[in-house]
Amino acid sequence: MSQEPDQLEEFEFFPFTNSCQLIWEEHDHLLIGVSPGNSYFSAQRLGALARWAAQRFTQVDFVHADVHLDEIYEAFGYTPEHAQRRAAKEIRTVRRRITEGLASAGLLGRGIRMSALSEFADNPVYTGLRRRLDHLVDEDEELREACEAMVQQFLAPRLQDSGPATAEQLRSCRAYIAAELPFFVDTPSILGVPSSVSAYPVVMPLTEVLYRRGGGLRAMRNQAYAVLRSERTVKDDHRRAA
Repeated sequence: MSQEPDQLEEFEFFPFTNSCQLIWEEHDHLLIGVSPGNSYFSAQRLGALARWAAQRFTQVDFVHADVHLDEIYEAFGYTPEHAQRRAAKEIRTVRRRITEGLASAGLLGRGIRMSALSEFADNPVYTGLRRRLDHLVDEDEELREACEAMVQQFLAPRLQDSGPATAEQLRSCRAYIAAELPFFVDTPSILGVPSSVSAYPVVMPLTEVLYRRGGGLRAMRNQAYAVLRSERTVKDDHRRAA
C-alpha cells in the first residue's frame, strides 16, 4: 500500500542555543505555534508534524492565535463587521486544519492538545506574564526594539507597496504579538510541564534577546526555542539560494 504524502514528510530542527539543545534532548514538551492565514500550516503538514512530534516528546501542544485578529483587519480598512467575520473565518480555518491534521495522524483525542490564546485569559501565570511583559517593553529598550522588529516582520507582507504602517496598524499588531510573548518566556509554568521547547518555522527577532543576552528579561532556564521546519521547505530554500 502506498503511503499518504504527509506520512513521507520529515522535519529538521534547529535549537537556538546550546541550552536549547539540552532542553530539546529532554523531550518533555513541544509547543507548536500555529499562525492563522499562514499557508505553511496546511492540514497535511500539521498531521505530519503531529506524528513526528508525538514520537519524540512526552507532551505536545498546538496553540493558535485567535485574539486581536479583528483589530488588525479593521486597521487595514475593513469595516468592524467585516473584520469580525474575516477574523472568525480565519480562526475556524486554522482550528479545522489542526483537527484534520491530528485526525489524519490518528492522534485526535490521544494526548495532543489544541488551544487558542484566548483560553489562557484565566490562567494566572499567563496573565501575570502578560502584565510583566507589557511593563518591561516600556522600560527595556532592547526588548522593545525586538518586539518592534517582530511587528515589522508581521506587517511586511501585508503592507507590500502601500507605504509605512499607520499608527492603528502598529497598535493592533503589537497587541497581537504581545498575546504570544508569555510562551516565549515561560511555557512550563503556563502549561505545568517540566521543560518546554517553543517551535516555529522561522527565527523570531525576540529570540536573540530572550536566549542570548546576558541581562534583562530572559527566557526561563527550562524554556527553549527551536526552528522546526519540514525538510521539503529547507531543501527548497537551499535550491533558491544556490
